Amino acid sequence: MKAIKVDVAVVGGALVGSALALALARSALSIAIVEGRLAPTPDGARTEDDWDPRVYAISPGSREFLRALGVWQWLPQSRIQPIHAMQVWGDDARSCITFDALDARQPDLGSIAEGRELQHVLWQAVEAEANIQRLCPARCGALRVGDCGATLTTAEGDEISAALVIGADGAQSWVRAQIGAGAEWKSYDQMAVVANFGTERGHGNVARQWFRNDGVLAWLPLPGERISIVWSAEPALAQSLLQLAPEELCRRVAEAGHALLGEFRLITPPESFPLRRLTVPRTVSRAVALVGDAAHVIHPLAGQGVNLGFRDARALTDVLARRVPGQSLAEETLLRRYERSRREDWLLTERITDGLYELFRSERVFLRGIRNFGLGLTDRLGSLKRHLIAHAVS
Repeated sequence: MKAIKVDVAVVGGALVGSALALALARSALSIAIVEGRLAPTPDGARTEDDWDPRVYAISPGSREFLRALGVWQWLPQSRIQPIHAMQVWGDDARSCITFDALDARQPDLGSIAEGRELQHVLWQAVEAEANIQRLCPARCGALRVGDCGATLTTAEGDEISAALVIGADGAQSWVRAQIGAGAEWKSYDQMAVVANFGTERGHGNVARQWFRNDGVLAWLPLPGERISIVWSAEPALAQSLLQLAPEELCRRVAEAGHALLGEFRLITPPESFPLRRLTVPRTVSRAVALVGDAAHVIHPLAGQGVNLGFRDARALTDVLARRVPGQSLAEETLLRRYERSRREDWLLTERITDGLYELFRSERVFLRGIRNFGLGLTDRLGSLKRHLIAHAVS
């Protein structure tokens, strides 16, 4: 058993938690990070088709945040794919909107990064940071909040005293439950089916998405002639896709995208997870703050989930760095400043994704016409497109 005293204890060492711990440590705060899983280790030699089925669309803003932490530079270029354009189709297969990096005056709209590789380089940076103590694997046992901070006790008996405890422990956050922050869940009645494919033709650095009658299908470009897909579908369709033979799954996915990239071959077996929205009414209390999926979960159709979390990390680091001399990290008024700075982004992104989901799942003929007309109209309105791109690349 150990007694540890630090400025900040971060619960959760996944992408957002690791990045936040690094950012805070670079601002001269002492950090303890508590992670229940074993630290990721290199898999050794990997073939070109050995891919994690989970990939992330990293916005330019998030990429620069990771670059400033010294992490992005360590990602193998063979596991990163820039996105130069995005095409989105309505369910009539004719209405389409195209977002191009040139419209955003950016070199690209973001990058697709492999989840396993990104997690590995983040954890390597955490292990190399002198200001971070790592408890891994370790499970949280109890949390006591007092006037001057909080005490976190692990199930293994270690005791961490910190001015601030940050919950970066995902949608089922243990930290959130301890402070009674509440969790408002909404089921989308969909499953996300993810898999990686080789393609007959090159993707041209273009991400593609279709709002279909049976869900939302996204093709995300990977290095070489490969793509990753996310098919947000009703449970019955999702289960049928998971049970298809590889050749039949390839045919179904290629046909669903109108065979734009020719024939497919399966690289990684499909996996699935349920889609739900999480809204948290209160994301801070004295000596405690929530970030990432512990504070919000949205539909993946906009590809903004992990970017919201990285923006949380950036905002919280900035708020803590700007506190007045002598101000305690535990002070709730300080943490409320973080919550206020993030609330608009959370609500706007949630409303956009919720609105698109509800609009395109409706079978009413009138709404079908409106939504497809709206896609075409937005494609012709340059100022609106630039506004949407500006939010997506932040």
